Parts: sequence; C-alpha cells; structure tokens
Amino acid sequence: MFDLRNALILVGFSCLTPLLAGGCADSQTPDGSDSAPSFSLDARTADPIAGPKLFVDATGELGIDCVHDPGFSGAPYAMPRIVGSGGGVLDFDNDGRLDLYLLQNGGDASKSTSRLYRQDDTGKFVDVSAGSGLDLKVQGMGFAAGDVDNDGRVDVLITEYGRSRLFLNQSDGAKPKFVAASDAGIENRMWGTSCCFVDYDRDGWLDIVLVNYVDYDPSRWCADARGRQEFCGPDNFPGRVTKLFRNLSGRATNHKPIRFEDVTVAAGLATHPGPGLGVFCADFSGDRWPDIFVANDGKPNHLWINQKDGTFKEEGLLSGISTNAMGKAEANMGIAVGDVDGNGLFDVFVTHLTSETHTMWMQDTRGFFQDRTVAAGVTAAWRGTGFGTIMADFDNNGAVDLALVNGKVERGESGPDAPTKLDAFWSPYAERNQVLLNDGRGGLRDVSAANAPFSGLAAVSRGLICADLDNDGGLDLVVTRIAQGVAVYRNVAPNRGHWLRVRAVDPALHRDAYGAEIHLRVGERKQMSWINPGYSYLCSNDPRAHFGLGAAERYDALTIIWPDGVEESFPGGAADREVVLRRGEGQLVQPAAGAR
Repeated sequence: MFDLRNALILVGFSCLTPLLAGGCADSQTPDGSDSAPSFSLDARTADPIAGPKLFVDATGELGIDCVHDPGFSGAPYAMPRIVGSGGGVLDFDNDGRLDLYLLQNGGDASKSTSRLYRQDDTGKFVDVSAGSGLDLKVQGMGFAAGDVDNDGRVDVLITEYGRSRLFLNQSDGAKPKFVAASDAGIENRMWGTSCCFVDYDRDGWLDIVLVNYVDYDPSRWCADARGRQEFCGPDNFPGRVTKLFRNLSGRATNHKPIRFEDVTVAAGLATHPGPGLGVFCADFSGDRWPDIFVANDGKPNHLWINQKDGTFKEEGLLSGISTNAMGKAEANMGIAVGDVDGNGLFDVFVTHLTSETHTMWMQDTRGFFQDRTVAAGVTAAWRGTGFGTIMADFDNNGAVDLALVNGKVERGESGPDAPTKLDAFWSPYAERNQVLLNDGRGGLRDVSAANAPFSGLAAVSRGLICADLDNDGGLDLVVTRIAQGVAVYRNVAPNRGHWLRVRAVDPALHRDAYGAEIHLRVGERKQMSWINPGYSYLCSNDPRAHFGLGAAERYDALTIIWPDGVEESFPGGAADREVVLRRGEGQLVQPAAGAR
C-alpha cells in the first residue's frame, strides 16, 4: 500500500548507505571499548546537524567483556540468529547499585554462557556468573527482572527459543544464587521474545506477560531478490499467542513454592495471535488498570484493554495504534514510551524496517492515538532497521529524547562507507545507531553525527537498555549486538540540567511498585513516568523513574498512582537526588474502588 508519509519526506531523504563497524575482539581499542571514527551523512540525506556529544564508550573501562554468540552452528540462516538476544539491569544484591545480565544464543553445544555482572563499590562490573545459576547455555531471547514472591529480592525471567524459565533470587549479599522455579507453571514451548511483569489483577503479586513470535519451521528455505539464501521473514510462518500467567501466591496460605496459572485463554489473549516482538504494560485507557501493548512484526499491533474482571479486549484499531495513518501494518519491533510534546499524555514510538518509516503515535485524549510521525520530525532523519529503542531525557532539560539501535534483517545492496571489522557474513546486516534530541516542543532532530561513540560505528544491534548505571543523574545506555561484544555508553552530556530519580516501594509487599505511575510538577510544568522496566526490545531497564528538571533546583510536588489505583501526593524538595516514595506515607488524594 502506498504510504503517504513517505511521499511527504523531502527529496533526498532516501536511505543512507549503511555504516559498517567492528566485530568481536578485533573491533576494540586497547581499553576494550569500540573505536569510534567520525562519520558524515550521505549527500542524499539531510545535512549533518550539530549537536552535543552525549555519550562515550565505557565498555572496557567498566570491565564488561561479554561477546554475543549467535548460535545455531551449521545453520547460518536459522531465523533465531537474526532476532538477537537481550539482557537487562537488576540490583540482585540490594546494595543500591544496578548490576547487569546479558543473554547468549549459543545453546547447549556452545562454550558461551550468559553473563551476570555485579557492580562493585568502585563502579566497575565484576563477572560473577560462575555458580550463580544464571550462567546458562541458552538460545536466549528476552529478559525481565521483578520480585515475584515479594521477598524483597528481584527474580529473573528468561525467554528462549523453545522454552521460557523463571529463576528465583536466593542470593546471600554479594554472592549471587538463582534457582530455577521448574515447578512454577511457566510452560511455554514456543519461541518467546520480549517479556515483562505486571500486576494485571491488582492483587499485589506480579504476573507475567510473555510475547511469542512465530511458529518457525527451520526446514523452510528462504531467498532474497537475487535468489541467494537469506533469513526468512515472519510472513512465512503463523504468528503465536501472547501468553499471560497469573501469580497464584495471593490466594495461597503458604506462598512457597511460587506458582503461576496460564490464563491466556481465559483472559481472551488467545483470540488474536500475532508475530510479537515488543511489549509494554501500562494504563492506556485511563481507568487505572494496566493494559498490554504488543508490537507485532508485519501485522497490526495489539492493545489489550483490561476489563477489570480478569479478561482483556483487543482495541488496537479502536485506539488508533494498530497501524500507521494509512492503515498499513509495518514490521513493528521495539517500543519506546514517553511524553514527547509535554501535554501530560504519553506517546508511543515503534521501530520498523529500513524500507519503512518508524511510527510515532501521540495522544491528545487519553486512550486515543494519532500517527504524527511527520510532525515529530522522525521522517526527516536517516533511518535503519530499528530494534531496541528508548524515550528518555538524556540532557535533563525536561523533554524526552529518543535513541534507537539498528541492524538489518536482509543483506544490504550497497557497500560500507565506514570501516568494518565484522566478518563477511554479518557485515551486510550492519547499520549505525541513532539519537534524536527533543527541541522542547515535541520536535525531534537527529544529532547522531555529533555522537560517534554511539552512532559512528555500524553493528547488528538488537537490545537497548537504559539505566543510570553510576547513579549520577545521567541516563546511560547498553547495547546488545549480534556476534559482537556488548557496548556500554556513559552519559557525558554537557551542561546537563538538574534531575530527580524516583523509586516507589510498597512496604507491605517488600518490593518496588511495578506499574506505579509517577507525576512530577515544577511550577506549571508537569511530567510523567512509570515504575516499569519492561519496554524497548528483549530487555529490562532501570526500574526507577527519571526526570530532567532543566534549570529548576527544586521540584514542587510528586503524585503517585499506585498499581491498585490508589493515589497519593508527596511534597516537593531539592533536585539532584533519589527520593523513595513509600506507600502510606503520602497524602491520600483519591481512594480507588476495589483498592487493596
């Protein structure tokens, strides 16, 4: 179908020849970080836009040396290889510093294991994988972190090609110990991708949303336009059902062992299968019950609206977020969420193929989205095949910015215009990453040319993790890359504004209040965020809410809507710190019907 938005793109905004970058060990400088040569935009694209340098590569400095194994030895075009693997941050030892977990895709036959890094008191990351229970030989895809048994220790969920597993945290201080909850009822013999935790029934116990991709047949042979073997696309296979598992602990007299019930059919999610890749759970409709948004690859997105009785109704089309403005379903992959235009309502950005246009859906009325991709400036930027993506305030000026990581799923037709050390197989799939800054009015401008450490080298990037790793108020980024080492980028944005980091805790549940909605006010300006690490692509992010305050040295008020709908307000205070909101310590604003 003809896409009107592409017709609106100015002549000359055609695809940039991919920048190809280094692979594995040979691509790194002596300190272990990637080299980052400067680059220039192709003459057919927009002129380079000057901007601040936001990130530096800190991978080697921090001690992170995990190289991704794409797996499937002997089957180079096995489809799970091109989908990649994710990872995420978690504070497994409760010391206030985020740790890092990275998945492998090598499987049982590989020497590679997934890696758990503990952040020590110097800010370095120490590999503590051995004996942790997470040093797994897996065909790993997605990762989620959350406390499912309300014991104050964050647990781990992993999706794999052919199964999914839950690991309970039994760590003793700095010594990690995770035990597989093999009898927890998490049965999923499908190709799981992104996953997250959400308390969909508001009973105080985290449930699981597990997105599945396609019913892949590895014997299927696929070819590109030249007749060469190529990775199969999702349209060659049926889509699979997104699964929902209810945590039964709230109904048990003895909470151990932890148990889940597969309620996918009863909840209504089995009625609409799809090739799911990304997921985000939040209150889309404004009724204070969490809904489920699933990005489907090449099919309409699903927005499952919570009916408050244990069931969901698919309303993606009604809400305007299932397709683009022309009614076309694109290759939906990663999900970023934030209030781009500052109107108090969150917007949703989803990444697509190089040949398509990433889409920005924006709200004027809660629960109803419009495709405003052109207005947001997204079409004016060079684009690749995007996967992981983040909306976050990188310069702390009070307006959320955008980052996305790229990597093709089909070979490129043109050669590299930047040095590459990837091998001959993966080089044709490499693309550079992008970062776009918000002009404060909802317009995004591509400043990738000024950010060579993050955007100057091409890779087959997949997962993008956002977290304040060093607790300095600046949001850092972690990128997982197929057949390459993970890359960690420290935020060094000049003249960063003031900031506030918010953690929300329910003392009765002994854990972070996943699903809580945070509203901050500085003067007449309001911002919103969530206690929710489950977004982007295959990854779990910082569970704390982050706000940029610009020149403001203080904030005036914080309001929190707890996961069960109860609302409390907390007084303002000084900026540039972390505050912890504890349920029951604020001023009650509005009791919610059916609240705990």
